[in-house]
Amino acid sequence: MLALGLALLVQPAASQSPIDCVGEHIQGATLICRTLPGAGVSLGDITVTADEAGYVILGHDRDAPEQTELRVSAAGLDYSQSVDVTQREYEIQRIDGVPQEYVTPPEETLARIRSEGARKAQAYTSRWQGSGFLDGFVMPADGPITGVYGSQRIFNGEPRRPHYGLDVAAGEGTDVHAPAPGLVTLADGDMYYEGGLIFIDHGQGFTSGFLHLSEVSVEAGDMVEAGDVIGAVGSGGRSTGAHLDWRIKWHNRYIDPALTLELDPTELAD
Repeated sequence: MLALGLALLVQPAASQSPIDCVGEHIQGATLICRTLPGAGVSLGDITVTADEAGYVILGHDRDAPEQTELRVSAAGLDYSQSVDVTQREYEIQRIDGVPQEYVTPPEETLARIRSEGARKAQAYTSRWQGSGFLDGFVMPADGPITGVYGSQRIFNGEPRRPHYGLDVAAGEGTDVHAPAPGLVTLADGDMYYEGGLIFIDHGQGFTSGFLHLSEVSVEAGDMVEAGDVIGAVGSGGRSTGAHLDWRIKWHNRYIDPALTLELDPTELAD
């Protein structure tokens, strides 16, 4: 039988499905699943490999289509199912008072921005073989939520890309904690757009990013456990005040941290 999380995720095509999942098929959602060890698992156009215990983590993009395919492939098995993806309506968030150099960067900053973009892209290629995501996720900092995933951002009246993170208002210097175990793949105290920035791969490339930090207390290559202090809240980069911007990226898809917090992977245990 399938595990139950927030909702029943994968309806079996037959009486025995080769994959059990927790999470929801909704734009921006995370799914943690268990299937045959080493099986290839596809959600739409991204295919990943289950670990030696059969666990795999998947995610839907912000703009995932209304239907997609969930597929499991292994020796002697080729299972496929069409799944409905709940569509969401996203907020429009207008933010004024942003320093204009972070809305329309001056020419002399473009080389730096490109260089930092390449570093971030390289860090996102990490595919740590651990399974830190099986511990579940906790909030990395305490405070009111002031920005949500998916909202269209308008800075100083100029439309920009959607916001892909969860913003937590907290005082300058407030501790930021690792939300789950993982491998630090990037740690820099002074990025143009992000200020202090940390990436943590929680397993299989499911990577948290922590933006606008005033302090960075870890280095690339460090292993962290859930609850470890990794830095401190700040207001560096494109920010109008002290807060933590927590983002999650899985391969080329941005994931909603708020939905990830609701998962209980223990429901998939033997």
